[in-house]
Amino acid sequence: MQKWRGNVLKIRLMGTKNDIKWFEKVLKKQPKVAVTEFSELYRNKGTNRYYRAYVEVQKANIKEKSD
Repeated sequence: MQKWRGNVLKIRLMGTKNDIKWFEKVLKKQPKVAVTEFSELYRNKGTNRYYRAYVEVQKANIKEKSD
């Protein structure tokens, strides 16, 4: 298991199913971000169009330049 440093950032996403799935792919391709958890989609009350998902991310374990 890789060791991650830094605090966890918790994010709530809201949008259509396609928008959330698209953003999940984009987020997972970011080299400086480690997606540690991505929830299932939850339907927003009162609408069939919009959903929400919850994401936990941390800074990826990337070597930084030292001063």
